[in-house]
Amino acid sequence: MVVFPNAKINLGLNVVGKRADGYHNIRTVFYPVPLYDVLEVTDLCSELPPGKNMALHTIGMPDDGKPNLVEKAYCALAGRYALPPVEVWLKKNIPTQAGMGGGSSDAAFMLSALKEKYDLPVSQDELHAIAESIGADCPFFLYNRPLLATGKGTDFAPAEVSLAGMHMLLVKPNVSVPTAEAYARITPREPETELTEILRRRPEEWPGLLVNDFEMPVFSKHPELGRIKDALYEAGAMYAAMSGSGSALFGIFEREADAESIVSGNRGDIERLLWLTLQ
Repeated sequence: MVVFPNAKINLGLNVVGKRADGYHNIRTVFYPVPLYDVLEVTDLCSELPPGKNMALHTIGMPDDGKPNLVEKAYCALAGRYALPPVEVWLKKNIPTQAGMGGGSSDAAFMLSALKEKYDLPVSQDELHAIAESIGADCPFFLYNRPLLATGKGTDFAPAEVSLAGMHMLLVKPNVSVPTAEAYARITPREPETELTEILRRRPEEWPGLLVNDFEMPVFSKHPELGRIKDALYEAGAMYAAMSGSGSALFGIFEREADAESIVSGNRGDIERLLWLTLQ
């Protein structure tokens, strides 16, 4: 079985308070974007070390020494249901440590693929709870439509916003921002304007209103990110922001613009530049 985990961006991100469980309460809108990893799950066709039931092969995945969330997803389901040993291939296209949810999406798609492939009697609510145990962004990718996320990012309500047909320029800088580091630098606060009220306006009205609270502390440590955001506006973006806790930035355009104008002056700071048409 082959599935295609997609990325997301955040439209606004307010960190409103610290929770007793160590997480933070947030308000954000998750919006799916058409940038995909490739994940294939097959029955095991090779030998594994004793006690291991999954072989994972990755392409384009940096080795950061952390357990892969795809493996966590398999183990979480295998702890509840009888799963055979599997072999998994994962090709990474979504940038890592970029605030685009790539690892969480891989895990959520792994859960859904295992459920379908082996016809597991797991309900959507149970799948949501399992995804939540893997990571705060993970449950969103089980639904994969624009959603207002509150609490620690796992409580959802419909989000009345559409960017269908608009163009997004994604910029991945030559810097990664670990999520824990980003949260350590932030001061929670209540937003001045309700997020859903802002999103009722057109994107060209969002600048100055639709805020990602991580930008100020992250830009203070990595000023090149602020310069890239400015360059997106100079190139004609209706709205530009950092996604999640960074480091990827995006600009929303009515039509594709000259990306070279964004690269010039920031060439050494940019790892990847990609146009996407939103759905």
